[in-house]
Formats: sequence, structure tokens, C-alpha cells
Amino acid sequence: MTRAPETRIHETRAADLAGLDIAFVDDDPDLREANVQALRIAGLRAEAFASAGALLAEIGPGFTGAVVSDVRMPGMDGIALFRRLRALDADIPVVLISGHADIAMAVGAMSEGAYDFIAKPYASERLVETLRRAVEKRALVLENRRLRALAASAAEDEGLIGETPAILRLRRTIRDLADVDVDVLVLGETGTGKEVVANLLHRLGRRREKPFVALNCGALPESVVEGELFGYEPGAFTGAQKRRIGRIEHASGGTLFLDELESMPPSAQVKLLRVLEMREIAPLGSNETRKLDLRVVAATKLDLGDPAQRGDFREDLYYRLNIVTLRLPPLRERRRDIPLLFAHFLGRAARRYGREVPQPERSVERHLVENDWRGNVRELVHFAERVALGLAGELPAAALREDAAALSLPERLGAIEANLIREALEIHRGDVKATLEALRIPRKTFYDKLARYGITRAAYEAE
Repeated sequence: MTRAPETRIHETRAADLAGLDIAFVDDDPDLREANVQALRIAGLRAEAFASAGALLAEIGPGFTGAVVSDVRMPGMDGIALFRRLRALDADIPVVLISGHADIAMAVGAMSEGAYDFIAKPYASERLVETLRRAVEKRALVLENRRLRALAASAAEDEGLIGETPAILRLRRTIRDLADVDVDVLVLGETGTGKEVVANLLHRLGRRREKPFVALNCGALPESVVEGELFGYEPGAFTGAQKRRIGRIEHASGGTLFLDELESMPPSAQVKLLRVLEMREIAPLGSNETRKLDLRVVAATKLDLGDPAQRGDFREDLYYRLNIVTLRLPPLRERRRDIPLLFAHFLGRAARRYGREVPQPERSVERHLVENDWRGNVRELVHFAERVALGLAGELPAAALREDAAALSLPERLGAIEANLIREALEIHRGDVKATLEALRIPRKTFYDKLARYGITRAAYEAE
């Protein structure tokens, strides 16, 4: 019987190990060869190492897989190797192979954080099953690290987190407009981050050292809106005992952010239109006008260009603000950004509450994928805070039960199908041919489903 050629001992540098699934360490060449070949037949990318020192000379924190090591080896044994690997990266899964005499030692290593131990003799299927789980866990750990690092980098850089084409375009547009003195209308559903956009326009532009003044037009009673916006002089009305500088005048030199613009009373809309056109203000109870130097960013959740949605909002004010309109996509149109956003918000919440950043459970990951996120980023922030506090086991499950009660089985399957189509479009940046190949459906079926689920392909195209 012809013996198979001996498994090649790995001799590349540490960077190359980043593509491995399994590093198998054993000083016995026959056992090393047989096990590595069995792992490769099972579809795992495995390489052999004749000693602990040989592995340590090449492995680094970027290693993407798991390590298997015999416990008894000359020089550095498997337990010492495990401890060295744990010091390098505590999340590298280490599986120890031990004889019966070493089981107590291997169990002790597990209490220190070893992934598993397998007693000799063992079936190759047992080893393969254990290592598949270990590799899956390692991939999840590294992906969470990547997302947290990317989220932290994005947060420090600009604050508008995401990698989907719509968000990349939005960030470019914000940078282009930051130093241009033009008023901006921001359109987006509740919770999409309209104030974040307004703040970025201010912070990235030449007005950054001047005030950023925010006013929610829907949070103030109609009777006080004009006084808050325009200010007043003593005696302007009953109760006006001293002069008050309005929000508009206070923002002079900087940026005025008007949220929920559609809620502004008609009488205040008339005066705001004059402020925008003349860049001057007359406080209540005064005949004197004061010059202003400010930029106005207004936000609305309604399409004010649509008469049916505009209601009693002044058309001329809408057109005066509609020089530049930035549309914020809802979270359901940028699902590829959800893990990245969640990692950022989870880390932030953990720091706020003095907790360790938890490793998300499968139920949390499933909720991130399956939830509709009708509250958009704001809802995701609150969910991340619950996870950081250890409450994820209660609240998301309740939410899923409510969804199940509200939707029929065909509706739930349709929602999953729509999410898969959006995800494929995001990955392939709106390219129809690549998306069709990924989904393996006919072109006509694809376009029928786009129409059925209200998906706009162009929203996923990269510029």
C-alpha cells in the first residue's frame, strides 16, 4: 500500500496564518499527517506544526482560526502553549488533545479559558465537529472587533456611521456643503439622525466655532414659538418683563437647526420666510431690525413638496428652503449598516453603564436581521442599551412575539425575502447582474419582487 505524502509543515510568515482555519500542533508526524488530512477532507483549511515554538514563531493576533495541540510534547507542552496563546489573544479557541493521564490537566486548562479538550482515542468526526464550532466562534469574535473598530473610527471621523452607498454619498455631500452658506432641508423618518446631519454640516464648516442652536418646532406650544424664535422686548405682551434674545438671533454667526419644521405655526412661518430672505430680524415689540449671519438647517419627516402631505405649511417657505435637500434613508434601506451601528451603540452603552461589552447571543443577532426597525437608528440605540444592561433576553423576544401576532406567515416570509433582496443589492451596490447571480432568480421575477416590496434599486448604486 502506497503511503500518502507527508503533510507539509507550515513555514510561512504570521500574516499568512490569517487565512487558516486550523493550526494543528503535534510532535508525532504520523498523527499530525492523519489529522490534518482528515480536516482538509472535511473542508477546513488546516496546516501542521511540529512544535509549539514553530507555531508561536508565526502566529499573530490576526489569526482567523482555532489551534489544536497535543498536551504532551517535548520542550513546550500543550498547556504552556495554550497560556502563551491566551496572552497573545485570549479569544483564540484552543482545543487540547490529551491521553487519559492528562485529562485532569486539560480540564484545568478549560477553567482558564481553553475552548475544549478531546481525550484519546477519538473519532475524526468528533474533532471536525468541535473545530467547526470553534472556527465559527472565532469568526464572530473577529467580526465584532472589526465592527467596533470601524464604528469607533467613523464616530471620531464624522459621526454618521455606515458603509452603504446611500450613506457614503450622504457623507460626501455633507463635506461638500459644509463650507457653503446655503440653507439645507433634511428629509427623513423619525429616528434616522436628522440632527446628526445638521450638526455635521455645522461642525465640518467654517461656522464650527460659533453657536449651533437647535429648536424642536413640535415641542413648543404655539403661544411661545414666536417668542422663542424671534425674541421680544419688555412689554411686548403680558408677562414680558425683560428683553429676551430669540433662538434665531442667538444663532447668528453659526447654525440654526429647526427640527419638525412641519409643526411650525403659520404665523411663525411668515416671519421665518422674511428672516431667510432678508437675513434680518425684528423681535416682538420692537420696530428695530437686526442683521443676521446664519445658516438654517431645517428637518422634516414629511415630503413638503407633496401638497397632500404639506397641509397648511407655506409653499413659498418650502421652496425657499428647498435649495438643497438631503434625504436620510430609513434603516430598512441600509440593513448592511445595522451590525456596524449596533456595535458602536453597544460599546457606547457599555461604557456609560460601566459594563463589559457583551458578546451578542444568537437571539440578538437574529433580532438585528429580522426586526423592521420602524423607529430607525433611535430604536437601535435603545435596543443596544438593553443588551448592554443584560435585558436582551426579555424585550426583543416580546417584540418578536408582537410581530408574529401582527403578521401572517406569508407576510413574515415576504419580509424575510425583501430583506434578502435588499442585502444582495447592498453587497453588489445595485448591480443587477451580480444581484441576480447571487439570488439565482430570473430577471423578471427580480423586478416583480422589487415592485411588490417597494424596493428602489437605484438607492443601492455606488456613484
